[in-house]
Amino acid sequence: MTSGLTWDDAEEIATALRERMPELDPLTIRFTDLRDWVVALPEFTDDPAGCTEGRLEAIQMAWVEQCREP
Repeated sequence: MTSGLTWDDAEEIATALRERMPELDPLTIRFTDLRDWVVALPEFTDDPAGCTEGRLEAIQMAWVEQCREP
């Protein structure tokens, strides 16, 4: 079992980013910034080279959904 977040943990990464930047609209961010923020998370332990557009999109969409929750 892996300790820490990986690229496949879109929901958990979105939660961590939302907690750190609650005022940010995830639809306004660039994928280059999103990648940097994910890699900078202390809980993130995956290989930064494993980043793909699809993974970033999954994180962004999870973040959007969390912002829509009451």
